[in-house]
Order: sequence, then structure tokens, then C-alpha cells
Amino acid sequence: MISIIVPTLNEEKYLPLLLDSIKKQNFSDYEIIVADAGSMDKTVEIAKRYGCRVIKGGLPAKGRNEGAKVAKGDLLFFLDADAVLPDNFFEKTLEEFKNKKLDFASFGLLPYKGKKIHRLAFNLFYNNYIYVLEKTLPHAAMGILTRKDVFSNLNGYDETIKLAEDHDLARRAKKIAKYGILKSTKIFVSDRRLRKEGWSKTAIKYLFCELHMILRGPVRSDIFKYKFDHYSKK
Repeated sequence: MISIIVPTLNEEKYLPLLLDSIKKQNFSDYEIIVADAGSMDKTVEIAKRYGCRVIKGGLPAKGRNEGAKVAKGDLLFFLDADAVLPDNFFEKTLEEFKNKKLDFASFGLLPYKGKKIHRLAFNLFYNNYIYVLEKTLPHAAMGILTRKDVFSNLNGYDETIKLAEDHDLARRAKKIAKYGILKSTKIFVSDRRLRKEGWSKTAIKYLFCELHMILRGPVRSDIFKYKFDHYSKK
């Protein structure tokens, strides 16, 4: 069984797209846990309508940890609320995860809307980058699949980290378990943060974040001014 854990905050626009993509899969052995951080829109109502279990969350790391505490599955699948799964996602993912004998895995990403140049940018600056560094410097974002016991041994996400806590989790996981990137399928994600903050500005911010993690360790101050739920605000 897979426990799908989704942290949310005012995601009434995007959450239905994710939940529809899950319901369309040729796979049914899962539960969906929505860890909500106090949404003021219809997010919780939508989650319940789709049969999700709704619990109290917080910032993304907090929400994911809270979801893991109540999860019943042997596998935990952490997803962002603005992600969309392609057809046959679980079939391909579980087969590759099993064949590679992985304990912890992440995925390549593609924007599900936008121009071809944006997909090219994702492949060039994220996917190809993490593929090259797979064996030496793990990355994980938007979607993480892990054995529950491995996650427990890691004590979950570090909630003191302000940015890239998912990369930190992957790097800690590689020290105690078999990490890999699943290449049989990708996860479609929204490029709303890139559109809101600007592609170049966002790329530079994450480049400096990467250097900070390598040279000084996880980012525990608010120097990069990460915000949760600001996409529709002026």
C-alpha cells in the first residue's frame, strides 16, 4: 500500500488536478492524506469530496511529517499539491523501484503547461543536472517515494530548514539506504512559482541555495525568503 501525502494551503485551484490524475491511474492500493495548513478556500472541502484523509499540517516539511505519522502504507509518496501524474505512473514507478531495489527515490520533472522552451529548460537545468549527480549528490523535489521504515530512521523532514528540505532528506537517505532517480516516468508540475518570481531570479536563487548546502550546510535562515501560498497575491 502507498500512502500519498500532500501538504496544502489554499490549493482549491490545483488540488483537483492532482486528485483527478491519481483517480485515473490503473492502481488502487493507496490512501491520500492531505495535511492542510489552515486553508481559507475550498481546499479541505475538495479533499474530503475525493475521499482524502485530512489532518492538520503546517509548512511543507511539517505537513509531510504529520502525514507520515498517520500513514498506513509501507511506502510513502510525498507530492506537492500542484503536481499532476501522467498515465500509468504507479505501474511504471513501482516496477522500476522494485527492479532497482531502491529504498528512496525521486523523479524528473516537467511543466504540464507552458511553452516548449520551458520544458527544455526543465530538462536542461534540472533533470539532466540531477541525473548526472545521481550517484554523488542526491536531489529530490515535488515527488519523493520512500519506504516508511527508511523515513522513520531518518526522523523525517528537518523542520528547521527553510528551503530545499527535500534535497536534504535525499542526501541523508543516501547515507543509510539505496537512493535513485526513477526514469521510467516523470511528474508534471506547475511553473507558477517560476512565473510569479521570474525564471531567471528563481534559477539564481536555487543555484545559491545549492552552493549554500554544499559549502555551509542546510539553509536554516530566511535569506532566500521562501514563501508558502503567495501565488495569487499581488
